[in-house]
Amino acid sequence: MSTLDLKRVSLAALLALSCSAGLAACGGSDEKDTSTAAADTSAEPGVDGETIKVGVLHSLSGTMAISEVAVRDAELLAIDEINKAGGVLGKQIKPIQEDGASDWPTFAEKAQKLISSDKVAVTFGGWTSASRKAMLPVFEKNKSLLFYPVQYEGLEASPYIFYTGATTNQQIIPGLEYMKEKGLTKVFLVGSDYVFPRTANKEIKAWAKANGMEILGEEYTPLGHTEYGTVVNKIKSAKPDAIFNTLNGDSNVAFFKQFKSEGMSCDSTQVISVSIAEQEAKGVGIDNVKGCLTAWNYYQTTDTPENKTFVKAWQAKYGKDNPTDDPIEAAYVGVHLWAKMVEKAGSTNPEKVKEAAGGITFDAPEGLVTVNGENHHITKTARIGEINGEGLIDEVWASDGPIEPDPFLKTYDWAKGL
Repeated sequence: MSTLDLKRVSLAALLALSCSAGLAACGGSDEKDTSTAAADTSAEPGVDGETIKVGVLHSLSGTMAISEVAVRDAELLAIDEINKAGGVLGKQIKPIQEDGASDWPTFAEKAQKLISSDKVAVTFGGWTSASRKAMLPVFEKNKSLLFYPVQYEGLEASPYIFYTGATTNQQIIPGLEYMKEKGLTKVFLVGSDYVFPRTANKEIKAWAKANGMEILGEEYTPLGHTEYGTVVNKIKSAKPDAIFNTLNGDSNVAFFKQFKSEGMSCDSTQVISVSIAEQEAKGVGIDNVKGCLTAWNYYQTTDTPENKTFVKAWQAKYGKDNPTDDPIEAAYVGVHLWAKMVEKAGSTNPEKVKEAAGGITFDAPEGLVTVNGENHHITKTARIGEINGEGLIDEVWASDGPIEPDPFLKTYDWAKGL
């Protein structure tokens, strides 16, 4: 990434962070900026005759395409299902797709296009926190809705974003608690160099300090990085019990290949990942990640009646060798939740949809989920899994039930000050 691109990312992140303190703190009050003027909240966004236009915005090219193409596909599957069942408010959903191209300013630009030019009712999109941070001020400025489908670092809530992936207390903290239970208390942190891994590791270090876990090292590399020899050697020298991995995208391919080529494996040094699911396991190479742990909320092997139906529908549309995974399921859930909110509101108007959102439930493939009307996150069951020889993930631990979202970690004393 060029210096100019980095400056653009930093600016987008700073703009976004200024709106991340809470739901009441944001909303875009500068009405003088005609280039991103807020939409007429009395109108019915997206409605065009007998259709409702929605945006689908993911990286279909670049380093994040390994993960995001399948998430796009999940949203299209949900749209097909809803349309076949009669649509929303008696109208068919019409997806308008855009490519964020693994470039965060591009995500912001395409989000603005979908809102201003295409006049969509809602946008489903993003994967990395950098893409979400770049889009956040666009959606708040325009008072338009974004459904974001991927687990993230927390410490954020927006009045115009619904988060259907896990926040910290629904994924990372259960992962740490499982590691401690298994005696994996000497840990090395490896992550991509952007907001999610940096913030997640800040939270991990705070948790570790309060829970007797020792952090032996911390390394970051740019997205798309392919040379991990030096990082792997540092890990070998530190001799950790485990590695907590927050690498994203196709960097995981290079990391795990070089991890294995140096004679290391999850049998001797366990790796727990929070951004590798079934889709990535296949891309990384099953032999390179067999036996490694993951922390998520859903696996293709999750045993619910709804998941059996979901996997069957997914494979019928995209092929029997194409696995489902957590972000795929969370994206699918997001579309269905939005449809239920619109039906309850009787409108595509974002303000009315937001008012209708609290308490909406959906029998998702992962289990029952419920929308929190205050912070716009959903309840999630935490699951730890182990990657098997087929590239699927076998659940080895699960929480007793859905965990209420706590994006600002208000219920944890160790998190004060984060």
